[in-house]
Amino acid sequence: MVCYHVSMYIRQVKRQNKDGSVVTYVQLAHNVRDPRTGTPRAQVLYSFGRADQLDVEALKRLAKSIRRFLNPEDALRLQQEPQHGLRFLASRPMGGAWVLNHLWQELGIGRALNDLLTDRAHRGAVERAIFAMVANRALAPASKRQVEQWVKDQVALPGVEEIPLQQLYRAMDFLLEAHEQLQREVFWSVAHLLNLEVDLLYLDTTSTYFEIEPETVQDTTEDEQGRPQTLRRWGHSKDDKPLPQVVIGLAVTRDGIPVRCWVWPGNTADMSVVEEVKRDLSGWKLGRVITVVDRGFASEENLRVLQRPGGHFIAGEKLRSGKPAVETALSRRGRYQKIRENVYVKEIIVGNGEARQRYVLVFNPEQAKRDRQRRQQLLQQLRAELAQLRRLKGGPHTKAVCALRSHPTLGRYLTQTPRGELRVDMRKVKAEERLDGKYLLRTSDDTLSAGDVALGYKQLIEVEAAFRTLKNTLDLRPVYHRLDERIRAHVLLCWLALLLIRVAEIRTEQTWPTLRRALERMHLGQFCTPQGMIWQRTETTPDQAAIFRALKIPEPPLVLQIDSQAKSSA
Repeated sequence: MVCYHVSMYIRQVKRQNKDGSVVTYVQLAHNVRDPRTGTPRAQVLYSFGRADQLDVEALKRLAKSIRRFLNPEDALRLQQEPQHGLRFLASRPMGGAWVLNHLWQELGIGRALNDLLTDRAHRGAVERAIFAMVANRALAPASKRQVEQWVKDQVALPGVEEIPLQQLYRAMDFLLEAHEQLQREVFWSVAHLLNLEVDLLYLDTTSTYFEIEPETVQDTTEDEQGRPQTLRRWGHSKDDKPLPQVVIGLAVTRDGIPVRCWVWPGNTADMSVVEEVKRDLSGWKLGRVITVVDRGFASEENLRVLQRPGGHFIAGEKLRSGKPAVETALSRRGRYQKIRENVYVKEIIVGNGEARQRYVLVFNPEQAKRDRQRRQQLLQQLRAELAQLRRLKGGPHTKAVCALRSHPTLGRYLTQTPRGELRVDMRKVKAEERLDGKYLLRTSDDTLSAGDVALGYKQLIEVEAAFRTLKNTLDLRPVYHRLDERIRAHVLLCWLALLLIRVAEIRTEQTWPTLRRALERMHLGQFCTPQGMIWQRTETTPDQAAIFRALKIPEPPLVLQIDSQAKSSA
């Protein structure tokens, strides 16, 4: 491939025929320096043919194709015509904000907010301020102070030109005040528009930490008015790091749509939140709801709560819990039924009458193969550790023995002889082998088939995907807010942003980062003319057009605004 590092240009060359007629040819050329004379000369890169026979439409398509490789601002700059008084001034991304605003209105979020603001002045300003903060989370996550500048200079938001910082804070205060009603209204609007199946709701928690000095985190602090602040607490994150944090809960539908969020103090245990979640959702009159929870929630007390009144659960069971019912379920013989590639299920009933418990044992052959390989690696590592241990004496030996016995994975395969020596316990290895590729589920609903139970639980991954999006794409953490109400409002803004982007991802079958990259290449340019100002966008690319079609959202007008009163001196 040849790379040219000088400017190319279109030139016209005239040639005279024998009969005296003149023919003009159009060529793509660039200048090169003659190595012998040192003077520049034109080198033809491509000849378009005779000027009177040019395929003008083909040239237009070529120009449009070339523009795809320009950044949006350069593409808009090419549209200026200084000789006619049309000057390009600046541009901002607009495609992502356009899509988010249409989803915001379609899902009824703007309408719900304005309905809740009926008795307040400046309804539209508050609703637009909340939308601006939600859009910022989805497009360019930043602090609330930076959102003020982002709206003013860095994005084209529908219906928003400028929002002072204090107005953003007032909007957050209202959002928190109305969050119960808002979450209920948004849920029913989304469930109706998207025809969501809400008989299965998935519940899980995560934590998010604070960017603050550790000594400022206490059991209870106070704000400027003396009100207790209790959310920021020391706790262990999901990767077991002690951090000042809060705990966040999400309820997600089987389609991956987040329908409700909660915020609890950072030292809250998973086991303690189920009753509050059940109580909050019962007010929504969902009818038959089967709550799907992970092993961390599956205490007997929590499962009883989930069955009130008339509710049901699907819960993961810990295979190594030592519970008699679990051991019975794992040892029960029977044939597996294949319900999907690499998903085999076996239904097991343990006990009778009121003590009856329904289990579904799920087996994945591919996972079993991975588990075996992983265990072989661990055993190889363990034997190397034991060999190293034999070379130690005294205090270092005792310390190393204690560390190895308490190791969360390697210690599982060890036994200690009467003489105090550590050895690999082959009985424990055999016991682990029978768990390869398996997980055990328990359900209180007899109407679901074993296959539905297994597939329903597998969808719990949608909650994990939602949390990954919150943390990585929406920059949920670290949190810089100090007051409880600001922390709760921040989480609500992230929940609304997650709701919008999950709808976009499901409809387009693309990830939000991919969608965002394509949409943010659509810019709104500002042009100055002697008669006033014109706001015109870049042309729609094929990728952008496909996104608009998938979302059933109209493309923005090519010219969004003409202001004949603006001063051309700008």
